[in-house]
Amino acid sequence: MLKSITEAPISLGDRVLVRGNLNVPIEHGVIADTSRVLGNLPTLRFLKSKGAKVILIGHLSVEGESLKTVAGVLAQHIPVSFLTNPFNSEGKEVLKKMADGDIVCIENIRQFPEEEKNDVDFAKKLAGLADMFVNDDFTSAHRAHASVVGVPKLIPSYMGLEFAEEYTHLSQAFNPQHPSVLIVGGAKPETKLPLITALAPHMDTVFVFGVSGNSLLRAKGFSVGKSLVAVSSDESLQTILAMPNISAYRDVLTIDTGGKEHVLKPEAIGPDDTIVDAGPETLAHLSQVVSGASFVLWNGPLGLYEKGFSVGTQECARAIASSHAESIVGGGDTDAVLAEGHITGHFSFISSAGGAMLEFLAKGTLPGIEALK
Repeated sequence: MLKSITEAPISLGDRVLVRGNLNVPIEHGVIADTSRVLGNLPTLRFLKSKGAKVILIGHLSVEGESLKTVAGVLAQHIPVSFLTNPFNSEGKEVLKKMADGDIVCIENIRQFPEEEKNDVDFAKKLAGLADMFVNDDFTSAHRAHASVVGVPKLIPSYMGLEFAEEYTHLSQAFNPQHPSVLIVGGAKPETKLPLITALAPHMDTVFVFGVSGNSLLRAKGFSVGKSLVAVSSDESLQTILAMPNISAYRDVLTIDTGGKEHVLKPEAIGPDDTIVDAGPETLAHLSQVVSGASFVLWNGPLGLYEKGFSVGTQECARAIASSHAESIVGGGDTDAVLAEGHITGHFSFISSAGGAMLEFLAKGTLPGIEALK
């Protein structure tokens, strides 16, 4: 049974080790989008209100950058100090002098090679810093690292408020309200096809776009020209094609070798054509189905959004936003579309979990979730 920090017996002065969602793009010391960083605030404020001494850890995948930048953003909203190493003499002294309600952010936890190896002794060192552990980083819950799965084995552990939000909302996909719709696009069919296979039995309609959609057309026997397709997923594709609720492209927008655009039926796609977006008939069908849905889960753009072919993705976003469905959206490019269209507030939940979201929906659990149990 997973428990939230709202159920934790936190006393004044308790030391709480928090795995925060701190991994953001940083360029020249500047964070372009601080929304993920600010998502840590509810948990930090809750713990501070209880008088806990908070030791905040997390990772940063941008080489050469520091979590000091992230701590600086947090410090604009809640008092946070920064510490390079909690294990050396200087670090130990800083932690020893923490007052009730203090928050100290530790430099990138991956500075220690033992973290990614899930080293038992390192997990013990981390656990030794605190009385309890809180994981508020759902985005890393698919990683079997020391601060994700090692520490919870050693001290009482709980979900942070953002982690609980991700878990609760995404779990709706396993028992959705009906009519229910799954929309999957984007690249990386190696992650999208398992997601479709796992969730399609729970959904009334499944729309498949992007590289996975191209791959389904090819598996049906259509030419997809120069379009991107899955490298080797024939068995998965045939399994998906056999499902009665799968809706692939009815028509597509293509470009030829000269860059000219064409709207084509699947049977008309030629060897020099590249599929770049969903066609108008496909989009009309999508909008009609979504308008009557009670639950919609969407991950990934419909076409080559990153190359400027954004009409399908934008129309999909508007259709979901104008529906009355419980709507859950995830994926970096998808999030960007919502921000550009100023319709972020029209969705029930926007996941920031990335690969962890896909793996959780495909498998029903994650190493970080199992560790908290």
